[in-house]
Amino acid sequence: MAISPRLLLPALTIVLILASAAQARAQGFIGAGLGFNFGGVSGCPQLDSCTNKQTNISVSAGKFGTIFGAETEIAYSPKFFGDAAGLSSNVLTVMGNVMFGPKTGPVRPYITVGTGIMKTHFQFSTATLLTMNDTSLGYNVGGGVVVLLGDHFGLRGDLRYFHSFPDVTILGIRLPSDKLNYSRIGGGLVIAF
Repeated sequence: MAISPRLLLPALTIVLILASAAQARAQGFIGAGLGFNFGGVSGCPQLDSCTNKQTNISVSAGKFGTIFGAETEIAYSPKFFGDAAGLSSNVLTVMGNVMFGPKTGPVRPYITVGTGIMKTHFQFSTATLLTMNDTSLGYNVGGGVVVLLGDHFGLRGDLRYFHSFPDVTILGIRLPSDKLNYSRIGGGLVIAF
């Protein structure tokens, strides 16, 4: 039985998350962040030329080992496609990520890759002229840095790229996907334990 190339990245992500979760000396963390979406289909084509930046709020929890880590992140972006009269839009992502970030003291750079769900809502209405809701599988890749300012508190900044997978069939069920892609730059607080 051959594994579809479209399922290879999610399968590899799950294996790495399970493998990294069992590491000894892992440091747990929770975080909250604020970011800005740009590029792709977001309402902001380029970060430096947007007057109305599309905000993104997120919460995350995970563990860092000595080299690898794992993270689950939930992010919400209201007014994703912009702000106009009669327009309502948002994007919700729930991603499981594998992190490569060697422990280098209080400053920890990392690279991350993961898969999850991307839920899009778009409604343009003068009495609901157009409504679209889409839930699709997607992935994100990026990198950043965590700076611990003590044993339990720190700051985090990162840049990530999000993209939905094309239509996928899992166990005979077709999951359609509209193309959704964008980047996010953000920062936040981290509590380590």
